[in-house]
Amino acid sequence: MRRPAPPAVKAVTLDCWGTLLVDSPSSDDSRYRRQRLAVMQALLAATGVRVTFRDLDQAYGESGRRLAQIWQRRRDVPVSQHVTMLVEALDPALPARLDATIMRALVRAYASPALEVPPTADEGARAALDELAARGIGLGVVSNIMRTPGEVLRGIFDRAGFLARFEVLTFSDECGIRKPDPEIFLLTLRKFGVSPEQAVHVGDDPVLDVEGARDAGMGVIQVTASGRATAPATPDAVITRLSELPAALTRLRP
Repeated sequence: MRRPAPPAVKAVTLDCWGTLLVDSPSSDDSRYRRQRLAVMQALLAATGVRVTFRDLDQAYGESGRRLAQIWQRRRDVPVSQHVTMLVEALDPALPARLDATIMRALVRAYASPALEVPPTADEGARAALDELAARGIGLGVVSNIMRTPGEVLRGIFDRAGFLARFEVLTFSDECGIRKPDPEIFLLTLRKFGVSPEQAVHVGDDPVLDVEGARDAGMGVIQVTASGRATAPATPDAVITRLSELPAALTRLRP
């Protein structure tokens, strides 16, 4: 007896770091940490709060450890809370002494460096997304953030020329859920009005993307430099760049 053909793909979701943006998630820290802290140090000095760069860097590290504890529970918080954690690490009483205008300026300094020196977008992303959209496939983003919030990532996508291709964008800082929790995928698919069996996720991370989407019941295409799946991932297909995505999707669901 022949097995029924899998349902047609009605939605494709994509990861951000390591997929739409070829830079790895760790580059969000390594490329932008010093710039974040230099501007924040100047803002604090202008209010009469003088801290050394070393103290600020240590506070940044402490905020990262607190964030890691939250992220391990597959949960997330807005970047305004990142900044509050950082300031508290300098002095637990300091957040209460800073007015709302200064706190907003600190959040901007923390959140926006990637707009000034944007990460590199996959050069084939726009054409691949155009081809999928021409097939009538809904397109979305499902992504964890690191230190750069979803609001800023939208701006980076806009500059890269493909923000308008996406119908649904789900970022962990905005929904409070992090991959690999299946719920971040499922809430995105509910916005499309499609079932997991009608959707495919594309991403690089073997756990966050492949296992997370698989647990949500979606098809999965992994992006790796080698063109081979990385353990413990068991994707349905592997590509090396997004220019290969339309053909891979055709092979997966002809």
